[in-house]
Amino acid sequence: MPLSKALIVAKLPREQVQIPVLFNPPEYQLVRSNEYAEVAVPGLGSALLQFVRGNARTLSTELFFDTTSTGRDVREHTDRVVGLADVHAETHAPPELLFLWGSLVFPCVLESVTQQFVYFDPTGRPLRAKLSVSLRSAEGLQTLVAATPLQSPDRAKGRVVRAGDTLQRIAAEEYGDPRQWRVIARSSGIDDPLALRPGQRLTIPALR
Repeated sequence: MPLSKALIVAKLPREQVQIPVLFNPPEYQLVRSNEYAEVAVPGLGSALLQFVRGNARTLSTELFFDTTSTGRDVREHTDRVVGLADVHAETHAPPELLFLWGSLVFPCVLESVTQQFVYFDPTGRPLRAKLSVSLRSAEGLQTLVAATPLQSPDRAKGRVVRAGDTLQRIAAEEYGDPRQWRVIARSSGIDDPLALRPGQRLTIPALR
């Protein structure tokens, strides 16, 4: 069964515009990156890295358009894609998009597009073009919040003891410091740190 054609859906204030891709791209590339800041500490040979934030995913691909069979100007198709970078008069921003291809559903905006015209008729009318597009993920706030882990050492939470767990091991996993096992013991009402049993519920308090 042939793969369905890729489709770009533009969400405008009063309508949705569908832009089919004439030929499926041979591949696409998804990139996810994080941003770190260098923290200089006197006396150390190099700076420490501090996580700042995660960057939005980007999808890069190449779209191919060919109208040699009809002789029509290929820009009739490519201009629709390039126009997705234009600022809309009502929203004062380019439209939000969905890039759909097979099982891929990618909410995004058009970050950049480069046109390359590679074939012309005798009058100079372009009949074949390649568009190199970069799409940046534009997931809604609720989606991002749902995907962000909110449990961290500065928030109290619970944990169930697994076979082989020790308070030191749990403190190392939760706080990055096995010496903080006493904090967990006090909050969980544990008098004997060697008497942990699988299934026992612990309180992992916030570090102050």
